[in-house]
Amino acid sequence: MSITYLEAIREAQARALSEDPRVYIYGQDVGAFGGAFKATKNLAGEFPGRVLDSPISEDAMVGSAIGAAIEGLRPIIEMQYADFSTVGFNQIVNNAATLFWRTQTKCPIVIRLPSGGTPGSGPFHSQSMEALYATYPGLIVMTPATVEDAYSMLLEAVQIDDPVIFCEHKYLYYHLKAEALPTEAMPTGKARIARMGRDATVVTYSAMVHEALAMAEELAREGIEVEVVDLRSIKPLDTDTVLASVARTGRLLAVGEAWPWGGVTAEIVARVACDGYNLLDAAPMRLNAKETPVPFHPNLWGTHRPTARTIARAVKDLLRR
Repeated sequence: MSITYLEAIREAQARALSEDPRVYIYGQDVGAFGGAFKATKNLAGEFPGRVLDSPISEDAMVGSAIGAAIEGLRPIIEMQYADFSTVGFNQIVNNAATLFWRTQTKCPIVIRLPSGGTPGSGPFHSQSMEALYATYPGLIVMTPATVEDAYSMLLEAVQIDDPVIFCEHKYLYYHLKAEALPTEAMPTGKARIARMGRDATVVTYSAMVHEALAMAEELAREGIEVEVVDLRSIKPLDTDTVLASVARTGRLLAVGEAWPWGGVTAEIVARVACDGYNLLDAAPMRLNAKETPVPFHPNLWGTHRPTARTIARAVKDLLRR
């Protein structure tokens, strides 16, 4: 029996609800309907009065969650799509993120963002918002790339006293499976070496981890050994593990699904250039999606984001430098 990435998220929420009476889930159609992607399927029946449908107002959803958190509850807010969270942006970055620093009041809310692209979903349902939220002090930003992390990191997010932006990738919901849920987990803020290598380091996160692993498998047949680092979270960001990997390989390629302007890949390159310049044998590189809105057509979407093939091409370019 296997469990999908989406089922792991559902199981984590069920466990959080069962173990802590302060936890509740709030979002559009999360009750009887089970959520847009069925991440809360059957939970309303199992936990009456604690899986609640919200109005179509992300601003109100987040604002009410902040108030509930101030009163001692631990809300999990489901956004139907990460893109829609911008409607509640003011509440997230100006209220939730700053609350402890202004009033010493904890704000333990989790905001689940179904992130990234899928074939045919287009520019309004495919955005990667993680770097935007990582810009603001006071927010933790998680980007799980595995079934195990989707489960364990969501449970950890519920226990954290700070607001957490939980970026779960929609493409992984059904495409990713594991044999069982984990019994142990790495803490948030610690990156994972997903594959060891000697020739170059690829640092990435979320769905791009799997494209990078496929690339590394392909290049290994040509005698090129690429080390793949899965960041797991981007706020906090584990610079030490990245630098240690670059020290082993001498080369860095940062890969992300988001647009190239600023963002996580730019931050990785900047940190390595500033703190590990002497470790580099070549100028660091980064690879992102094209700087256009995400296209609807599946063929265009497939060429808009980095893939194993384009990452392999970039690694070979890096090795020639």
